[in-house]
Amino acid sequence: MSVIPTIVVVEDDQDLSTYLQQLLTNKRYTVFPATTGAQALQLIMEVHPSLVLLDLTLPDIRGEVVCQEIKKLIPKLPIIMVTGKDEKKDVIAGFSAGADDYVTKPFDSDELLARVQARLKEPEAQSTLTFADLSINTDTMEVTRAGRKIELTHTEYSLLHYFAVNPNRVLTREMILSNVWAFTPDIQTRVVDVYIGYLRKKIDSNSKHKLIHSVRGFGYILKEDSLST
Repeated sequence: MSVIPTIVVVEDDQDLSTYLQQLLTNKRYTVFPATTGAQALQLIMEVHPSLVLLDLTLPDIRGEVVCQEIKKLIPKLPIIMVTGKDEKKDVIAGFSAGADDYVTKPFDSDELLARVQARLKEPEAQSTLTFADLSINTDTMEVTRAGRKIELTHTEYSLLHYFAVNPNRVLTREMILSNVWAFTPDIQTRVVDVYIGYLRKKIDSNSKHKLIHSVRGFGYILKEDSLST
């Protein structure tokens, strides 16, 4: 029995969003709508879609930034930008942000469906980040350590992912803040320390070998070491 693909439609124009939802559901896709960038990111973490249709012009976050954040979380997730911006510089910006395809409004419905189908047919390459006995599946966002599954919140997962793609590298609080809390204004660096504490309890508490270490005066580092700091 085949799995029905799930598509997240990120579009703040309600009429167009409704049209896209109907167009896709008529082709037996499961569709989840989002009207803002923040809502889209949360929804993607919850439903783990097969594909995203993303508008560039959103009320809270620029579409290019949303695209970049999605690719950080799920690198292999196909993203088709559907936007009224048709200038060459906009198309280049879209692809530079990580978009897999770019469709301008007004669009031909059959062409859009063909592009969706083509992206969904592409072979999926499962991405797994590993460090010591820690494993992060970036497609399913499942985290395990020594085979034990670890449940993380959205923010905790984003924080751990940032460490995992920068292993054995000191990350300052400012670096972590700008990468993990990029869309939240007025967040203080103290928040980083709080979430590091949460993450350590889940990642390191049941192991003799700690992975997340403090670097006094600088920040934190993910490294393999039998002594915690």
